[in-house]
Amino acid sequence: MSTQNSDTTIKSLLILGASGDLTQRLLLPGLASLLATGKVDQLHVKGVGTPDVSAEEFSTRVAKAFAESLAATASDVARSAGHKVLSETQAAASYETADVTAPGELGKLVSSVPGPVAVFFALPPAVTEKALVAAAPEDLPEGTVLVLEKPFGSNLEAAKALNQKLTRLVPEQNIHRVDHFLGKSTVLNILGLRFANRFLEPLMTADHVESVHLIYDEELALEGRAGYYDKAGALRDMIQSHLLQIMALIAIDPPATLGERDLRDKISEVLRATKIAGPSAENTRRARYSAGTSLDRSIVGYAEEEGVDPARNTETLAEVTFNINNARWNRVPFVLRSGKAMERVRKEAIVTFKPVSHLPTGFTGCDFPTKLRIGFGPDTLALEIDVNGPGDPFHLDRMTLSAKLNQAGMLPYGEVLLGVLSGEPTLSVRADAAEECWRIVEPVLAAWEANEVPLEEYPAGSEGPTDWVTYEEASLTGTTKPLTKGASA
Repeated sequence: MSTQNSDTTIKSLLILGASGDLTQRLLLPGLASLLATGKVDQLHVKGVGTPDVSAEEFSTRVAKAFAESLAATASDVARSAGHKVLSETQAAASYETADVTAPGELGKLVSSVPGPVAVFFALPPAVTEKALVAAAPEDLPEGTVLVLEKPFGSNLEAAKALNQKLTRLVPEQNIHRVDHFLGKSTVLNILGLRFANRFLEPLMTADHVESVHLIYDEELALEGRAGYYDKAGALRDMIQSHLLQIMALIAIDPPATLGERDLRDKISEVLRATKIAGPSAENTRRARYSAGTSLDRSIVGYAEEEGVDPARNTETLAEVTFNINNARWNRVPFVLRSGKAMERVRKEAIVTFKPVSHLPTGFTGCDFPTKLRIGFGPDTLALEIDVNGPGDPFHLDRMTLSAKLNQAGMLPYGEVLLGVLSGEPTLSVRADAAEECWRIVEPVLAAWEANEVPLEEYPAGSEGPTDWVTYEEASLTGTTKPLTKGASA
């Protein structure tokens, strides 16, 4: 069985599924952005894929991604160091056609490159599982690391089975279940905001917080991804994985350190305490887009998209309200929402605070709830507060204090790969956390499968079904209770 510690440096990255969209669109650019920083020495990259991509074509893809990354590097020092590493890595990159689901094939591929090796499964989940079943522990040299993209299984039972297949081959510390949402800068920005500010940390409790919303709405529609998305939908694709992880980071108690054990233990504690806030029919909503216009393009309805099976009733917009049943967050609703083909991009967490216990009589205007907004991609921070307005000092107006948070200088996949290559699993999803995320959403999946929650529709390019008005949206539009002269809050 493989073992690894933080001193182990990966020498080779073996990309299974190198001919696919994930590798070309996200993995190679992310790797290039990491190498361009000069933080990683020369790395041997070997792609493994299907015959429809040749070695020459893969080399061209690598060269393109590396050239674009180098051009985007602002620092002259980083550019110089990065150019050397990128050039060496590109020159050593190779490609091979192979069937990774054949017995012994994974071992042959791992042994064909310098070790220790990180094996990145950029494959459909079903193919990944077949490859794991076909491999044997003795096929993988000591120090081999296995890297998987979400989804980690398709339900709780499948997630447990997948984890058993993985730990049969390598120990848990050599398994990286990567989530590009958990880039190092995003995670540390959240943790720094939570725990390094005396004015904020004591307020992040049920005594002061009214609600927390996590929203990931995008303008893009299906974009030819029916093969994966039609079997997943917004709940599995975004809420079960990405948003529950971000929710846990926002809600955790202070860890003793930022070390792997301390931080991931606290994340798991939050997830174990999380459950849907009552019956699924009352605390979940789902919809899919109909024909409309998004990004100045005409979009066909989801059910008419190529490769979609309308009978699956796959949702493209999902919203679920959760409770975290612990002393810090008891009865605070955490509303997680994600949608495709929406009117605008919204990628943020919104912490809405409770009203002040008493507002002195005499103020006029609108007493809006104080809101803390944490934006993702780019990472931003905004604090919305009420202040005395111009002209009439008794009138309350809204003011936003905003800032851009520090960026990593590399793409999210670059940050994830840095953890993989340096043997640092802190930002990877641990086995128990992956299983807890499925446990949390299983009641929702069951209710939707039984059609207990109607599948609504919304025009592509809209905000969603017209009756989907939340407390958070109502406060944004100013429909919270206005103050009148001489009235108390």
